[in-house]
Amino acid sequence: MSNYLRSLTVLSLLVCGFAVSQPARAEIKIGVVNFQKLLEEAPQTKSAMQDLENEFAPRRRELVTMQNDLKSREEKMQKEGAVMAEADRVKAEKTARDEQREFSRKAGEFQDDVSTRRNEELGKVQRFLVVEINTYSAAQGFDLVVGESVIYVKPAFDITAQVLEVLKTKPVKLPAAPAAAAPPKPAGAK
Repeated sequence: MSNYLRSLTVLSLLVCGFAVSQPARAEIKIGVVNFQKLLEEAPQTKSAMQDLENEFAPRRRELVTMQNDLKSREEKMQKEGAVMAEADRVKAEKTARDEQREFSRKAGEFQDDVSTRRNEELGKVQRFLVVEINTYSAAQGFDLVVGESVIYVKPAFDITAQVLEVLKTKPVKLPAAPAAAAPPKPAGAK
């Protein structure tokens, strides 16, 4: 059974079980959140992505400069290579290869660092969004709020816009994640 069908089955059983457990006259308040839309449009996400852009801008400029220098040297080598002494040409080619390797190494490290930091920041924003969705849902009296794997929802059930409005009132800069606490020492340990 695919993950989609399992999710749909579990959701259906959950809703049915929830409905059966409620008194006959009580209404169930259900909401749906488009989490991806919240993640894309939340001011906290935009702020985090701008901070990442600012954090990595100097390294990006350095790489662009390096790449332009490599291109200029390559063009110069093509123009002057035929009239250069053999030893000078071999030395220039070796230097160009070494610089290209250094550029490739730095570009790879840059991509890895950007990806790692982006994942860290998105994780922080996602955790914040879950807390805010839970807070909003409890404050509005929702019994059930679903997110992923929803194929269709009546607009009346979609609370994404309302949660987004609440997010716009929150600080756009999220606090740094707290450092992991040291594990407690076993009893009797010094």
